[in-house]
Amino acid sequence: MNERRDHIRDYLRTLRGVLDELSVESVERVIEVLEDAYRKERTVFLCGNGGSAALASHWACDLAKGTVAAGAPRLRAMSVGDNLAMLTAYANDLDYSQVFAEPLRTYARPGDVAILITASGNSPNILEAAKAAREIGMVTVGLIGFGGGKLAAMVDHQITVKCREYGPVEDLHLILDHIVSLYLRRVTKRLTGK
Repeated sequence: MNERRDHIRDYLRTLRGVLDELSVESVERVIEVLEDAYRKERTVFLCGNGGSAALASHWACDLAKGTVAAGAPRLRAMSVGDNLAMLTAYANDLDYSQVFAEPLRTYARPGDVAILITASGNSPNILEAAKAAREIGMVTVGLIGFGGGKLAAMVDHQITVKCREYGPVEDLHLILDHIVSLYLRRVTKRLTGK
């Protein structure tokens, strides 16, 4: 028995199941939301904890830099957790549950998009960000695992998978970044005729 090989095969089997479960229609709706935000010059704000915080930074880069085409308008995107001074100030002075909600209240405008990334669907600071986004009048998108958690009922659009393992859920979220960002890159290039 090769324990390493079995582990690798088990993980890949789980990941294939997560990919097979993915709703293409849900992904298409998220692309439509971001394409609309691009055309209306809205800002996309991304929020996540831990590995999802790294994804929020990665995706903000892929949206803001990776979709740039010479002569086309640019898509504005930012990861809310990237300002460490602001994040720690809110965590220290208020509560960690407010580290995304308060910056959204400062920077976001009605019609902007909040992408809320959480494997469990129950992270208190993501739930508070969803509440703040709703108050502001933002369009909300949840990337969720574990069957949805509380966040599923709080967002306008969601991509939810049942898997209850962080790794495959986070892998899927990165794949979604690339699916969506590469499509939006096509949109910006089409505007330039290239």
